[in-house]
Amino acid sequence: MEAFIRLQRIVHEVNGIMSTYKSQKYLSDVDSLLAAPSGDLTDDNFELIEDDEEDTFQPQKGNVAFVCAFDGWGFRTSKFAEFCADKLNSKNPNPLHKVNPATVNKALWGPRYYNPKTMMFVGKKGIAGISNAQPLFVQWVLEPIWQLYKACLEPDGDIAILQKVIRNFGLKGLEHELKNKDPKSKLQAVMCHWLPLSDAILSMVVNCMPDPIQAQSFRVSRLLPKREVLDEGMKSEVLAEAEAARKSVEACDSRPEAPCVAFVSKMFAVPVKMLPQRGLHGEIINNFTEDGGNGDSDECFLAFARIFSGVLYAGQKVYVLSALYDPLKEENMQKHVQEAELHSLYLMMGQGLKPVAFVKAGNVVAIRGLGQHILKSATLSSTKSCWPFSSMVFQVSPTLKVAIEPSDPADIGALMKGLRLLNRADPFVEVTVSGRGEHVLAAAGEVHLERCIKDLKERFAKVSLEVSPPLVSFRETIECEESDPLENLRLLTGTTDFVEKTTANGRCVVRVQVMKLPTALTKLLDESSEFLGDIVGGKMGKTYNSLEAHKASITEDDNTIESLKKRIIAAVEKDSLYWSSQIDKDLVEKYKVLWQNFLKRIWAFGPRQVGPNILLTPDIKKAANVDSSVLLRGSPYVSQRLGFLDVEESQRIRKYEASMATTNGLYQEVETLESSVMSGFQLASAAGPLCDEPMWGLAFVVEAYVSASTGQINDSSNSQQQAEQYGMFSGQVMTAVKDACKAAVLQKKPRLVEGMYFCELNTPTEYLGAMYAVLARRRARVLKEEMQEGSPLFTVHAYLPVTESFGFADELRRWTSGASSALLVLSHWEALPEDPFFVPKTEEEKEEFGDGASVLPNTARKLIDGVRRRKGLPVEEKVVQHATKQRTLARKV
Repeated sequence: MEAFIRLQRIVHEVNGIMSTYKSQKYLSDVDSLLAAPSGDLTDDNFELIEDDEEDTFQPQKGNVAFVCAFDGWGFRTSKFAEFCADKLNSKNPNPLHKVNPATVNKALWGPRYYNPKTMMFVGKKGIAGISNAQPLFVQWVLEPIWQLYKACLEPDGDIAILQKVIRNFGLKGLEHELKNKDPKSKLQAVMCHWLPLSDAILSMVVNCMPDPIQAQSFRVSRLLPKREVLDEGMKSEVLAEAEAARKSVEACDSRPEAPCVAFVSKMFAVPVKMLPQRGLHGEIINNFTEDGGNGDSDECFLAFARIFSGVLYAGQKVYVLSALYDPLKEENMQKHVQEAELHSLYLMMGQGLKPVAFVKAGNVVAIRGLGQHILKSATLSSTKSCWPFSSMVFQVSPTLKVAIEPSDPADIGALMKGLRLLNRADPFVEVTVSGRGEHVLAAAGEVHLERCIKDLKERFAKVSLEVSPPLVSFRETIECEESDPLENLRLLTGTTDFVEKTTANGRCVVRVQVMKLPTALTKLLDESSEFLGDIVGGKMGKTYNSLEAHKASITEDDNTIESLKKRIIAAVEKDSLYWSSQIDKDLVEKYKVLWQNFLKRIWAFGPRQVGPNILLTPDIKKAANVDSSVLLRGSPYVSQRLGFLDVEESQRIRKYEASMATTNGLYQEVETLESSVMSGFQLASAAGPLCDEPMWGLAFVVEAYVSASTGQINDSSNSQQQAEQYGMFSGQVMTAVKDACKAAVLQKKPRLVEGMYFCELNTPTEYLGAMYAVLARRRARVLKEEMQEGSPLFTVHAYLPVTESFGFADELRRWTSGASSALLVLSHWEALPEDPFFVPKTEEEKEEFGDGASVLPNTARKLIDGVRRRKGLPVEEKVVQHATKQRTLARKV
C-alpha cells in the first residue's frame, strides 16, 4: 500500500508541473487573441485554445509506464487489465456479463475496489463489510510482483508461489532459468519474460506518439519556418526548389525521386570494435580506415539523424548545411556548406548496429562518414537549394563548471584531445579555456558531470585527472544609499567625491566617480546583452537569431531599437515610482531630469561592451578646471545608437570636436586617447577589486585631463626617451583609468553579488521539519508555503544561493527518505548585505562581535577568499591563530 501511495504521489507531482506549463500556454494564447483586432475575434479562435482540466499523464490513458530499470522489466496497466478481464470472464459463465478490458483498465488506477460477492468494481463505500480490502492496483498488480520477488530473493522463499505466478500468467520456456543457483539472475529472467521492458515502452510510443507523417505536418513550421524574402524576383529557381524541398518535408515524402533532407541532432562515439565486422552481403569490413581508427580502443563518431524527406543511400554524396547557410547567397556561403560521402548506414537496435543499404523518410538512422564535417548538429540535403533546419534549443544551459587538468603535466596533449572528442560526443557539454588558461568543463548537473569525467578518464583521454571544486561566478557592486536615492545621483554631479589617479609621466590626471544603477535597469541591460551587442557592435560574431533579425527591413530594426529605448526609460521611471512614496514629488522630478541627462551621455557598456555597467561621458558644464590641460570629452556613441540624442545634438557635438581639433594641437592627441579610456573601463568592469569578478550595475564617470609635457613639446628625442622610461602614453592612461575605477568601487562600500536559484519543493507533512533544516543549512530564503488541495503535499518556494546548491538534491533526499523533490531554476543576482571588510568600531559592535583580532570572517569574506585562492590572488589570512612556545626536552642517554 505504501508503494501505491508513493506511485500516486509521483504521478501527481508530474501532472502538477505540466499543469503549470499548460496554464502559462493558455494565458499566452488568450493574451495573443485579445491583442488582435476586435473584428478578428470569433468563437472559432477560442475553440482552438486548449483548456484541458484533466491530468496530462494518467495510467488509464496508456501514457504512464511502471518500470524497474535495475532489473529490466516494465508494464502498463493495460497488460494487467487484459489478464484480469480474461480471468473474470472465465469465472462468469453468463455471456451477457462479460467484462471489457477497457473497463478494468479504468478501474485499476485510483480508489477502486473489487467486490467478490457482487463481482463488481466499487468505491470505498462499497467495501464496508469486507475486511482487508485493497485497491485493485495493489491487489492485482503489486501483490503478484511482491510475491515473485519474495519467492526468488528470500532464502526461505516458497517456490510454489513462483510456479503459481508462472502458471497463472501463462509463462513458458523458463525451465532452464528456474534451475539457476543465483536468485538475482533467476528473478531477472522471470521478470523480463513476464513483463518485458521493450514491449511496454515501444507500445506506449506507438500508441501515444504521432506517426512521422502526422507529426511533420504540424512541426514543419518550427523546423523549417518560412523565410521572408524582400526581392522575390531574385533567384526564383532557387526559391522554387527550396519550397519544393520544404513541402516534401511537410508531407514526409518517401519516394526515391523526392529531395533527400535529414537532420543530424548529435554526434555520438562508438568504440570501433563495436561496429559490424561484416557488410550486407557478408563481406569483411575494414573499420580502421576512418580518421582516428588505429586500434581496438579507438572511438568512431556516428551521426544520429532522422530522415524527413526522400531516401538516404549508403555511399551517397550529400551537402552538409550549417544553421547559418542561406541558399540565396550561395557565393558568400562556402564556409557554411560542405559536400560529404556517407560511408555506412546503420539501424540502431539497442546496443547493436545493423548495416542497411538505404533508409526512407520517417526513420532514425546512424550515419558513418560525417565525423570530419559535423561538430554537433547540421542539416543534410541532396540539393544546395534547401533552407537549413532551425538550431536545437535547450530548455536549460550548462551551469555546473569545473576546471580539469591531468595529474601528470606530460598528459596535457591527451587531455586536450579527449576534451575535443567529448565536446563532439555530447551535444550539451561545453568545453572552454578560461582567461587564466584553465580547461573548463560545463555540464548540466552533478550526474551529467560525473558521466563526462568518467568518459574522459576511460574512453577519450585515458589519463588520470584532477577535478577542481565547482566554479561559481560572482559579481561585484557597491551599496546603494537606500535613504536618499537623489543623493546617490548627486555623487556624479559634484566635483569633490572622486578618486584621482595620475599617470607615471604626470601628463594625465584621471578622476573617477561611481554610482549604482537601478535594479530594474541593471536586469534589463543584462537580459538584452545579445541585442545590445548587435546594436553597439560589441560582439564580433552574431548568432543565428541575430542573423535572422538582420534580414528584416530597416523599419523593423528601428522599431526594435525604439522599443528597447522605451524599456530603458520605463526601468528608470519604475525606480522613481518606487521612491515617490518616500520622498517629495519635486525630488522625484529632479531624479527623472538627472537620469534623462545621464541617458544622453552613455559612452559604452561593460564588460565586453554589452554588460550591465555604464561609462558616462563627463559633464562639460560641471567639470573641474585644471590649468593648462584639456579634458577628454568622450563620445556618447551608445546614446546616439539608442536614439537618446537627436540628430541636431549629434551634429553640434561633431562640429565642436572638429573645430577644437583644428585649433588646438593637444586636442588631437587627446582624441587618440579615447580608446585607452574605453579599454581601461572594460578591464575594470571585467575584473573588480574584490576577487577579479565582473562588476554589476555600476555607472562610472571618467574625467581625464591631459597636459602637454613641459619643455619637451618639440623635442622628439626626449619624448621618445620618456616613452621608453614609462611605457606608451596610451597604456599609462589605460592603467590609470582601470586603477581609478577599482579604487572608486572600494571607496563606496563594495558588496559581493551571488546568483540565486528559484527552488520549488514538494514534500509531505511529516518531512517539513527535515526539509526546513536542509534549507537553513544552505542559506536559503523561504518565500511561501502552501498545501496542495486533495493531497498531503506541501509546496514550498524559496531562493537558494548557487554556491550552496551543489549536493542539495542528494542531501534533501537523504534527510527526507526520498519523499521530497526539488526543482531549481536560475532566477536572479542578489547582493550579499554583509560587508566583507567589517571591523567592529563602536562599543556595541565590539561587545557583540569582539575586538578586531577575534572577529571571524563573514560569509561574504569567505566566498571572496575562496575565489581569490582559486585564482591565485593574495589572501589576507593568519597562518598561525594561537601559538604557544614549544618546550624542548633534553634526551637523556
